[in-house]
Amino acid sequence: MRNIVFTGKGGVGKTSVAAATALRAAEAGKRTLIISTDPAHSLGDSFDMELGPSPVKIAENLFGQEVSVYGDLSLNWEIVREHFAHLMQVQGIEGIYVEEMGVLPGMEELFSLSHIKRYNESREYDLLVVDCAPTGETLRLLSLPETFGWMLRLMRNLEKYVVKPVIRPLSKRVGRLQDYVPDVDVYEQVDQLFSSIEGIIELLSDGERTTVRLVMNPEKMVIKESMRALTYLNLYGITVDQVVINRVYDESADGVFLRDWKAIQQGYIEQIERSFAPIPITRVPLFPKEVLGIDMLRKVGDAAYGELDPLAIFYREEHIDIRKEGEGRYTMKLRLPFVFDNRMEADVVQVGDSLTVRIGNYQKGVVLPVFLAGMRVEGASYEQGWLAIAFTRKEGAPARPKEER
Repeated sequence: MRNIVFTGKGGVGKTSVAAATALRAAEAGKRTLIISTDPAHSLGDSFDMELGPSPVKIAENLFGQEVSVYGDLSLNWEIVREHFAHLMQVQGIEGIYVEEMGVLPGMEELFSLSHIKRYNESREYDLLVVDCAPTGETLRLLSLPETFGWMLRLMRNLEKYVVKPVIRPLSKRVGRLQDYVPDVDVYEQVDQLFSSIEGIIELLSDGERTTVRLVMNPEKMVIKESMRALTYLNLYGITVDQVVINRVYDESADGVFLRDWKAIQQGYIEQIERSFAPIPITRVPLFPKEVLGIDMLRKVGDAAYGELDPLAIFYREEHIDIRKEGEGRYTMKLRLPFVFDNRMEADVVQVGDSLTVRIGNYQKGVVLPVFLAGMRVEGASYEQGWLAIAFTRKEGAPARPKEER
């Protein structure tokens, strides 16, 4: 199954481009599902029809879904929510706070990830198009499996070695304790939710199955955010195979006002082409009317792809490169473009056979190959879009990368 994920700064028109891609694939005979993980859904508006929390048929071979966190909560989290509510009531807390305490931060993103994994396992569709929330929320979505991984392991071990053999039997004799000990089905539901997203990063980082397409407008702030997004996506080993510049003024547009805006746009377009190359870049014009409905989405698809197959992988890139530099010395490079340009600090910390790389507010754990696990990080530096980490058998210490041109 092929997965195409669309993201970009809010308001750049990524939903329209995602919907146009799904429509084009469906009209080519591919059974296609497009889902929106943005809490402020606009996917139904793009198709000019109402969508819901389950797949709805839009056209031949084309289905759409707007993920509903409320529906997912009732189906997959209700038992846990009730337990949290009970704990709050035992403490004398009443009202809306009781209901809200059962909804953990990041739940929307977790449910979105579970949908992606479930559809890939079912193989009911040929293509899954994901219309993501704006860039920041998308990046948070990608970091959740690592963030919650420790929690899952902790809860599993706690239930297995402490709660089940000790605390739960004791709670049957101590009435007060019984108010606080969760039932078995609470642990089962938590385990089921977190198990439903295990392996999702491996799926998303499989460049033969999943690619991300960045949608942007030719504007300064949008370009900067897209640069950061590309860096973070590379950090997680996720392939960006296309950049779509949306709402470009047509050459035929005239008038003094538009002439100045076209000149400004052209300058930013040239910056995008210099900065994001060799990733393929395509342009979608600003149409004279709103992009709503099948006919207008078909025009967007024509502009974005021309004669190309939207399911094709337009660009492949290695994200990690390991080379031997000499006796007992290796360099591992991580592809992280724009780190220096955006003054983004990076920390590199080695613990045993794993390496943690933190950039900005995001971090990625990298399991080291066996031949590097016995070495130590000697230093790190930026080299033309790569974070180069030096390993040696000699004694060394984790280091902050130095900013070098």
